[in-house]
Amino acid sequence: MSMDLTFLGTGSAYPSPHRGASALVLRTDGECWLFDCGEGTQTQLMKSQLRAGRITKVFISHLHGDHVFGLPGLLCTVSLNMTSDPPQKPRCVDIYGPRGLRHFLRVTLGLTASQLLFPYAVHELEPTPDQSPEEGQLSREETAEHGSLHPQEQVGRSVALDPCSDTYLLFEDEHFEVRAFRLYHRVPSFGFCVQERDRPGRLKTELLKELGVKPGPLYGRLKSGQSLTLDCGRVLTPAEVLEDDIPGRKVCVLGDCSSVLGLSHLKLCSAADILVHEATLGDEQQEKAVEHGHSTPMMAAAIARACNVHKLVLYHFSQRYKPLSLQKEGEGDDVCELKRQAEEALQGTGTEVVLAEDFLTLQIRLKRTRK
Repeated sequence: MSMDLTFLGTGSAYPSPHRGASALVLRTDGECWLFDCGEGTQTQLMKSQLRAGRITKVFISHLHGDHVFGLPGLLCTVSLNMTSDPPQKPRCVDIYGPRGLRHFLRVTLGLTASQLLFPYAVHELEPTPDQSPEEGQLSREETAEHGSLHPQEQVGRSVALDPCSDTYLLFEDEHFEVRAFRLYHRVPSFGFCVQERDRPGRLKTELLKELGVKPGPLYGRLKSGQSLTLDCGRVLTPAEVLEDDIPGRKVCVLGDCSSVLGLSHLKLCSAADILVHEATLGDEQQEKAVEHGHSTPMMAAAIARACNVHKLVLYHFSQRYKPLSLQKEGEGDDVCELKRQAEEALQGTGTEVVLAEDFLTLQIRLKRTRK
């Protein structure tokens, strides 16, 4: 199964000519999961190699406009590009985000009389009071759901914090498990961990030939974990003919934050293939960054170091930092300095630091079989 991560917007606050607002897509074998959807995301999608119609899940880290203003428009555009009589029943788009997101979408789509050709469901994460200052917390009255569901809206879940793991279980199937964890920002914010499940190792085909097992359906049974009884009466178990499991890949995407709450991220993001973390301002402006609920490269590197991740990707830069491809000598702040600051903080760890730019795509390759 192929897997890659494409950045559609890497700037903070607003979309600019050189950096879009926050949005990135994790793609696995044609299915796309969108993380945040700032204003202009649909335009960025059109410029990319991705197809908006393949988006089946959306994860919104927090309710600031530069992370959510693009969502209603994107849903409408996806619908407009669909046929009114599809050959198959459209899949439900599952949307995950903080409490208040359901009300936001219902009111926005309702007031604009927007009809969709596919169903959607909003699953809300219940924040805790320590995720933001008091003025950043939405009251129950502000997020109360009034009236009926939108015509294409399906009933979503309300997901509470699991006190045992200090995480939110959002989704799991035979291939993936997705959990969220708490961040501190000016409004409640969340990070997301996508963990691919381990998959069976390769069959020892030479051994199977020696045992007289021919390629075909029997190979599939062994691969799926079923034992076989050979003609000689011997029971052949998968463990005898399979190499070690192939470790699943792990991608962690953090929303805006000046800190991570609790310790659950240490286990959840441990040895992640990619950890995406904001670095709005340079280390020399850490006080200002924290005051506004944001991070610097050194702060992002501290999380990467604690979690022993393989690759740290910095994004959500202040618009003062132009992409490297557009930067001219002596003009504006140097985005390369942000990378240098993170690398210095990660010296000796082996963690690679990457500066995200719009339309950057990172391949996430399968790991080698464990020894």
